[in-house]
Order: sequence, then structure tokens, then C-alpha cells
Amino acid sequence: MKEQTIAILNQQIAAFKAPELPEEIPHGDMPGDKVNIGDGHIQKAGVIMPTLLPMVKQKVEENKAGRVVIAVHGGSGVGKSEIASLLTYYFESMGIGSYTLSGDNYPHRIPMYNDAERVRIFRAGGIRGLIKNGLYTKEIAEKVIELQKEETDAEPKLTGEYPWLAVYQKEGRSALSGYLGTPNEQNFAEISEIIGQFKNGAEKIYLKRMGRTDTELWYDEVDFSKTSVLVIEWTHGNNANIVGVDIPILLNSTPEETREHRRLRGRDGKTDSPFTTMVLEIEQKLLDSQADRAKIIVSKSGEIISYSEYRELMAHQL
Repeated sequence: MKEQTIAILNQQIAAFKAPELPEEIPHGDMPGDKVNIGDGHIQKAGVIMPTLLPMVKQKVEENKAGRVVIAVHGGSGVGKSEIASLLTYYFESMGIGSYTLSGDNYPHRIPMYNDAERVRIFRAGGIRGLIKNGLYTKEIAEKVIELQKEETDAEPKLTGEYPWLAVYQKEGRSALSGYLGTPNEQNFAEISEIIGQFKNGAEKIYLKRMGRTDTELWYDEVDFSKTSVLVIEWTHGNNANIVGVDIPILLNSTPEETREHRRLRGRDGKTDSPFTTMVLEIEQKLLDSQADRAKIIVSKSGEIISYSEYRELMAHQL
């Protein structure tokens, strides 16, 4: 199969042409995930493929089992699911077996509990910060509780009225930064184990499925006997804690663009909340710190850009 894959890649490198798309194509394995492919996604996938194919060929040649792992990563709502699905479909259409794995199946907690843990860490860090800085009084403690009940304790605009809230938010943000995108939140070890099994030629691998309730957690045995390309779509797909990703692809966006994507998709009911805004900003900074490892960077406008061009683009965004 390895020789056949290389032969196909040689043909496609010489003359890649995106196939016609049916009304629906297979997408990632996250239960309930909605994938709405638009012209912008098709354009970006078409731009990525000619650059990606030679990289895939090299990695297939280097791997004993003739397998390669691609990670499509970027901010929430930037189009990871759609573009990963397109890349997988394009490889399948060539005759190269491909599978899309959703990293959103691999946090330690279901979404509801993870959201609650994020809030808990932020608030606990904020209160500890007030205590550490000698600002915690009975009156302030009561006001903190009031703001927490109103879900406005992460609102920067309120620091003018309550100067001590700036310390609370700074310390809470610091605590939250030590959780988001770390092994405390995400099961990078399990993802790395799956990648290792795949690249070592495993024909069947159990993959996790995570819904939104306690009972929506199970594993499916997936047949990889005819699969040469594993595409991981995940915000954290380029995280340093993952072992074995060959080609990270960064889909770039700013925090404001990410919020707009979430708003249009109805991703959650609190898209514009101060806390959600803070989470997105922290995630964006984490993605930015990892961008130098990306093999391909795609701008919001759909162009492949260099790391130096990316740095110039983001200079005034973070």
C-alpha cells in the first residue's frame, strides 16, 4: 500500500485538481458536530493541497507503514472541521485512505463540566490574588459574590468602578492560562498514543466518542487497515504535548474573527460574555506561541503565508 500511495501522490503533485463535491461528505468523529462547507472552505482547501501533497509524500516515504498525520488547528470557529473534512475527502477521492479525527473528543471532562472547571479556576485564582495583595475584605468578598452571580466578574469595564477587580481579573486570568490547553484540561497522552499506534501500522484502533452528557461517552473500534492519512482537527492540534504530528496546518484568525464565527454558528449561548472573550484571547495567545512549528499557515483571506508574514499580520492583534 505504501508504494501505491507514493505513486498516487506523484501523480497528484504533478497535476492536482480538486474533485467535484457531492451535497454531503463525511466529516470528523465528534458526536453531534455540525459541518457546513462553504466556498471559503473549498477555496482554502484548494490552496492548501498543492503545498501539502509534497510534504505528505515525504512523510509517507519516511514512515515504515507509509502513514502520515496532519493536524488542522486554529481558533474556535475558524473552519477546522470543514477544511479537515475536505482534505480527507480529497485524499479519499485520489484513492488514498484518510480519516478525520476530532480532538474535541479528548478533554478530560465533558463540555459542561469543563466549562464549569474553567470558571472555578478563574474565580479561585482571582480570590487568591485579592488575598495575596491584601485587598480581600468582607465588603469586597460580598461584591465578588454579587458579580459572580451576575457573571460579570470577568468584565474589564467594571475595573473603573471597582479598582480591586483589576487584580482579581489579572490573577484569575493567570490561573486560567495555566489550565487551558494543558494536560490538566486535555488528554494529550491518549491522542499521542493513538498517533503512535497509527504510525506503527495498527490496523484497528479504539477511538473515543464524547457527547455533552455523562452517558454519552464510549469507544468505537475503527478499521485503519486501508488508511494512510490521519487528519486531526483540533484547536490544540499543534500543542507541544502531542507527540507524532507530522504536518501541522494553522488556520489563522484573530480573537474578534473567532467571536464572529461563533456568533454566526450559534456555537454557544454566551459568545459575547466577558468570560468567553477571555478564554478565546488566552487560546489565541497559546496558538500564537505555537505558530512557529506550523508547516503551513493559512491567512483568513485564504492565502498561504510565511511565519514572518504571520508575525506581521498578528503584530497589532494580541
